[in-house]
Amino acid sequence: MTGWKVQTNFPYHIPKCVVIVAPHTSAWDFVIGLAVRSVLRLQHVKYLGKSELFEGRFGFFFRRLGGYPVDRSNKHNMVDQVVDLFNQHDRFVLALSPEGTRKKVDRLKTGFYHIAKKAGVPIIMTAFDFKRKEVYFDKPFYTTDDEAADFRKIISFYAPVQGKKPDQGLTHLLADTAIL
Repeated sequence: MTGWKVQTNFPYHIPKCVVIVAPHTSAWDFVIGLAVRSVLRLQHVKYLGKSELFEGRFGFFFRRLGGYPVDRSNKHNMVDQVVDLFNQHDRFVLALSPEGTRKKVDRLKTGFYHIAKKAGVPIIMTAFDFKRKEVYFDKPFYTTDDEAADFRKIISFYAPVQGKKPDQGLTHLLADTAIL
């Protein structure tokens, strides 16, 4: 993977989980994600993508890669729809970005969190650290009744990680965790 190191401690024994990958600052994150999926033999990992990717001539390509389109312009009870996907499969791993965009964000989206909570599956935090050229995973964790503490944990994990565009990372959110 052109000089990248990938930790091999992915928890293969967990049949269902939400994998959150951050910081998401570049389209290169998708390419690296596909490479990591291939290297670690994680072809069963699915992802959510903006619906525009699945339209037109190349829509089949993104579906074939395991994508599920998301209409971001409307709230279509997406959490329940994704929880249904978890319930329909014996093995279902969903990877997505907690930011929901490649732009700098003021807060993380909460959909991934509510999906994991409602489906009763753990979250696995995955970092794409462009500074160190390393992909690494944290231990799986289940959501608790203290959502603010869970988000402090998530932001603390990602704050030191540098994305392809460092100024769009999550470090600035660390200061906001004191008010969560």
